[in-house]
Amino acid sequence: MNVFESFNLCGHAVTVVIVLSLALCKSSSHTMPSSSSPAGESSVLHGDSIQFDLVPDIVMHGSVVQVSYQCSRACEVGVEVVVSTQTKTGAVVFRRRWTNHRRLHVPRTHPVKLRFPPDIMRRTLDVHNVMVRAWLDHLEQGKGDKGHVNRTSTYNGSLVRTFKVLQAILPSETPARLYPGCPSWMADLMWQLTRDRIRQCPHESDTVDLLTFPMVSTGKSFGVIRKIHPFTNRDLERDRVLTVEQPSITVSIWVFLVQWCGKKLCGIIHHVDQNSKYDTPLMQLTNTGDIIIQVRVVSGGDQAFRAHTALPLWTWIRLDCFIQGSKVTLQVKPEMTSGGMVEHTHTFDFQSDIHYNDTGGYFVIGGGRFMPGFHGYFGPIKYYRLGTEKVINFLSPAKTLEGLEKTHRECDEIREVTAAFLQAVTHNQEVFMTGLCHSHYISLWRRFGQNTCRQAWTWEAQKKHRALFTFLETQPKDFTTGTKNRRTPLYLGRRLFEHVVNRLSNRGSNQMDTTTSSSLIALLQTSSCYGYHHASLLLSTIHLAGLGAPVDQQQGHVYSLIGALGDYRLALMHLGYKHTQGIDGFPKDFDMAYSYYSNVGAQTSIDQGRVLGNQQYITEHILISNEDHLNSLTHETGDTFQYIKLQADRGDVESQKLLAKLLFWGQNGVSKDIGSAVKWYAKSAMEVEDPAAMYEYSILLFKGQGVKRNMTLGLQMLEKAAAKGSVQALNGLGWYYSTILRDYKTAYKYFEQAAHNGSHDGMFNLGVYHLNGKNPHNPENNETAAFHLFLNSSLYGHVDGAVEAAWYLSTGNLEGVSRDTERAVIMLKQICEQNGYLGYIVREALKAYLQGSWGESLVRYALAAETGLGVAQNNVAYLCEELKQSYDCQWRYYNHSTMNYAPHDSGLLKMGDYYYSSSRLGAVDQAISLYSRAALAGSSQGIYKLVVLAEEGHDVPLIIRDRLNISIHDGLDIVVERLLQRCVELDEDEDLTPCTLALLRVRMGKSWRKMTQDPIQLSLVYISVVTLIIALITVLIQSALECLQVDIPARQRRYTTDRAVEDRTGTSPVNQGEVNGNGQQDQNDPIRREDRMSRTVRMAQGVWSILLRDGQRVQQIVDLAVTVSGVCLCVLCTLILHHML
Repeated sequence: MNVFESFNLCGHAVTVVIVLSLALCKSSSHTMPSSSSPAGESSVLHGDSIQFDLVPDIVMHGSVVQVSYQCSRACEVGVEVVVSTQTKTGAVVFRRRWTNHRRLHVPRTHPVKLRFPPDIMRRTLDVHNVMVRAWLDHLEQGKGDKGHVNRTSTYNGSLVRTFKVLQAILPSETPARLYPGCPSWMADLMWQLTRDRIRQCPHESDTVDLLTFPMVSTGKSFGVIRKIHPFTNRDLERDRVLTVEQPSITVSIWVFLVQWCGKKLCGIIHHVDQNSKYDTPLMQLTNTGDIIIQVRVVSGGDQAFRAHTALPLWTWIRLDCFIQGSKVTLQVKPEMTSGGMVEHTHTFDFQSDIHYNDTGGYFVIGGGRFMPGFHGYFGPIKYYRLGTEKVINFLSPAKTLEGLEKTHRECDEIREVTAAFLQAVTHNQEVFMTGLCHSHYISLWRRFGQNTCRQAWTWEAQKKHRALFTFLETQPKDFTTGTKNRRTPLYLGRRLFEHVVNRLSNRGSNQMDTTTSSSLIALLQTSSCYGYHHASLLLSTIHLAGLGAPVDQQQGHVYSLIGALGDYRLALMHLGYKHTQGIDGFPKDFDMAYSYYSNVGAQTSIDQGRVLGNQQYITEHILISNEDHLNSLTHETGDTFQYIKLQADRGDVESQKLLAKLLFWGQNGVSKDIGSAVKWYAKSAMEVEDPAAMYEYSILLFKGQGVKRNMTLGLQMLEKAAAKGSVQALNGLGWYYSTILRDYKTAYKYFEQAAHNGSHDGMFNLGVYHLNGKNPHNPENNETAAFHLFLNSSLYGHVDGAVEAAWYLSTGNLEGVSRDTERAVIMLKQICEQNGYLGYIVREALKAYLQGSWGESLVRYALAAETGLGVAQNNVAYLCEELKQSYDCQWRYYNHSTMNYAPHDSGLLKMGDYYYSSSRLGAVDQAISLYSRAALAGSSQGIYKLVVLAEEGHDVPLIIRDRLNISIHDGLDIVVERLLQRCVELDEDEDLTPCTLALLRVRMGKSWRKMTQDPIQLSLVYISVVTLIIALITVLIQSALECLQVDIPARQRRYTTDRAVEDRTGTSPVNQGEVNGNGQQDQNDPIRREDRMSRTVRMAQGVWSILLRDGQRVQQIVDLAVTVSGVCLCVLCTLILHHML
């Protein structure tokens, strides 16, 4: 019998007792002071009585009870409602008290309005009994004039009392609550659709899929963390609680070993409790292939047993672990298609029940914080929380997992073939270099005859790997001369990768091959087998993005996993990014993303100390589509770099520090030169004594980077820098006292000062002291304080701080810190993008673009884009557009860039334009969302796009309205004006922008509407228009008159001159057109022509006289019209400016 059944029996027993007591009371005919009386009967003692005059029979909210009572002296009266449920008896849900001091020995009546809790009225509580009861008791004497109210009196300790049992209402008879208003159309529709639906609790299974997609185990301490929560279903949760000390669970795990455990023990799966101690179960793999299972027994100790399994390599194996009470059974089942191993079972009885609580702590798949994992893969993992006899756990996704096994076996064959080839080539070379004499015939035969077949591989192998042999035969000297490093598989893989990239990029042109031949893919596969996992990531990119080959997600998954297995940073970031976003067939799983990002984060911290490496650069966010970004690059031959160098030579401290930084890190297109950077740091530190330069130079002296190590001089530089106010120097002194002098108290003091002044390194180091219990004021481990310091340091970009804070967020095992894996992933992704190897890939891609090799730039940017780097995704999309690559290539990467947590506005705008021009349903809403995100990121173009959409009738998102203080009741003009004002503020560096012109248009339109609404101002507008028209007409008339004044006198003077010449010569000019067809001149023509000319002259003289007479009047009209129109226009412009401002 369980606890809940006991409670049920107790509840029923109490109910029976109450009913029997009620029956006995009802059968009694006399009243006693200490007994209860039913309703309607009074309880009387020495002149004190109480009874119910009016009481309802059923439970009804708001019903009134009439209580009649009589007091012999000052008394207190009380009424209460008591209910009994299945789990609780005698719960008071209503109580009312009052006192009587004056009217004694007189019967009185008092009404009481009953109030019942909503749970009783709605029948959400299983109520067995409801009782209303009243009592009366005397007040204490000597407590003032009116006595003292005895607040401690109860029903059972009262002088007289009475009660009545009420009938509870059945759920079907509960009166419906009237709704004060009419339901909406949508509410009524939903009710009509769901009124016949039988509501049921959601199905909850005891089977948990811990893994559904393959997971890479790199052999390090970075596994997948899973948290198991209690059941929502009460029955399942009750069964789970009852089996804590008698567990019945089953775990089924698929594993694929590439290498056996490199340490003594490697984790497969383990459980960590709330106290960060190993709990049941702990499954480990030994370096011989055996399995150790450890459990915690009820007595509190830990016990374990070893199963001699000798797990094989390159084979999928399923491990089924059954825990029943004190017995553990392990079944090892290889995949059906694999041979060489049979199924076998191992059973062990610990002779004591096992303690198991899966809701406490967390589970880790693979390596944990204090335990490394094995080198291989995890397949599907199923966990049966309440146990099962039959395990159903198929190998899925089958194509991906089978592809992994097939690829690893092919890689092993390729490595054997290559080793044999290199051995043969090396052997021939060594024989040739021995200096021994050979016969002339043999030399000629070797030169002109057939080559001796010495290879140890079959013809089928040569045919299968013909692309590899073709490449090896073309460059035999490269592998037979020089150091032995040239004959290592890693070197061969790098050479193959560079060869394929050169072929893909098509050096010398801006076009990349539209198709990728099978031979190039085969070479990349070979390069991947050699362990050069740039090729693995490129193969994954080709298959997932369809760059020159059809999309094949299964093959893409295979090479993504293979690249991550090689602990290649970019491949790990690639998997983390895919699982974060849930794209390209990868499930969205923040726990898996955390396992990959945490690995890269830890490596990034180590890589920061390898700044001298040629493949370590800071990731620079330069968009190749942005001319301003490209112009900001300061190459060694550029004017900017030369100017900085000139200023540094002249003694400018800021230029010296900037030049040293550029040369030390190789930023902005400048080649890395550690020696020159150290010289500039030394010059600023020693000559000028700049605090920042002194700190940087002291760190170089401590580490011996670019300069001979000098601890004494480094300490002097640190002390001087700290004295001059360098916060980082305080942290440096703390490091010196902690690491070199082992003076933890002084070190803590410096770390605390640095942390309080904003040093992220100081915050992290102070957190380490709290974590390790080295705080002199509190020498105990304080994980909570350490977590908050780690978290604060991560906000400033501290790599180690982010890694530590993310671990606490992913486990949720620290008190007061809730589990938030998504936040941990976001934090780690930002840190991982600072990795030097990623910066090197981006730098090489930019270098190829600037040199004109756009195809190579596309390939290298694509590698960085697959890690989720936003600037690389935008650059790949731009190159796909410029190189006329596939349509999907362009929009794939623009779309991926918008999925980042802090996307660049260029990708948001591009995708917004894409959806805006699309005719799909809901495309405009998506465009508005993207434009809004760009606007919130500070893009003026995004705001302008929203203005265009708003003017087309679309709603502006609420988040934009809230940011710009725009009410939902504001009209379109106000919304557009506010948006344009914000757009102009963002473009304040530019004089004339589209937003400026649009804002001018909006404000002028607004001013015009205000003016047209005022009759006086509207009249002024009309007057201005009329006077302007009149002025234009009068000006035109004046211009015409001036033309006539010039033309008529000239014609008159010319006619007078011609007449004078004619009078002197007695002849008149003959017009050729006036000669008749017989060649004779008309004798009467001169007379007629003279008459016409005379009339014309007289008419012109009349017009001229009129013009001379009226010219001054026309000029006056013109002047008046221009003046009036000018005045009106000035007033009009003033009004417009007034409304605009």
